[in-house]
Amino acid sequence: MKNTTTLLVIEPDTSDAVIAEQAEQAFAQNTHLSVLMIGDTPVLPTYAYGMPMYGNVAIPENWAQTAASTRNALVERETEIKAVLDRGGASADVQSLLCATMDIKEIVATHARICDTAYIPTGPEGLSDSMRQAAHGILFKSPIGLMLNASPSKPAPCVFIAWNNSDTVAKVVHVALPYLVEAREVIIACFDPTTTKAHTGEDPGTDVAAWLSHHGCNVTVTQFPTGGQEVAACILDRAKEQGADLVVMGAYGHARMMQAVFGGTTRSMLDQTDQPVLLAH
Repeated sequence: MKNTTTLLVIEPDTSDAVIAEQAEQAFAQNTHLSVLMIGDTPVLPTYAYGMPMYGNVAIPENWAQTAASTRNALVERETEIKAVLDRGGASADVQSLLCATMDIKEIVATHARICDTAYIPTGPEGLSDSMRQAAHGILFKSPIGLMLNASPSKPAPCVFIAWNNSDTVAKVVHVALPYLVEAREVIIACFDPTTTKAHTGEDPGTDVAAWLSHHGCNVTVTQFPTGGQEVAACILDRAKEQGADLVVMGAYGHARMMQAVFGGTTRSMLDQTDQPVLLAH
């Protein structure tokens, strides 16, 4: 949104068209783009690993050359990206890093802590393994939200909140507040709510609706049955029916390990490539 900083996490093969689109949106909203390009560190061949007590590690003679070539290619790509951003007129800075997959979460989280929102471009098949690690770093190790499938600088006239009165969802609503106050319509959607005081209250969604109304939001509260449908699919279907420009929902409301093994709503939302979504944990 206006006068904010967006962390744009990309890979070297992210297209100029995608970067240019983000630059245009950022320029229109006076948003600063902090671009972080992550490249994969060349992996040592399997035969290079060894144990000192049984002999020295054998590193191929051309490995250092391969690593240097990879780094040089990343620097060249960084120069190209700076040129794309300059043409778009956006305020921006660009950093490029080679790192192992295991380090991506920490590196991205460190950058995210001094930004307002993060955005990761989604390819036709969803997020790559490296970008999924980046997403987890943003969600679990930083205080900001992650936007997918739409520029964080782009206004959303109709916002659809998947509400269940949990701490995770409450956080993402606070993160999304700048979008909510500028939206034409905010829909509080409760799916299969348990209408008791111990769970979502006797009238689910009305408490958060009242709070958002004090901010000047035009809010409606709706309850939807899932009818046995997966929650993610139900959210996407109902959001489309309502003409939502943005879905706001909590990420990993259940145990992360369980969701990693069995899937889950968050994983489905990370995999889909059509509906703009803002996630926070």
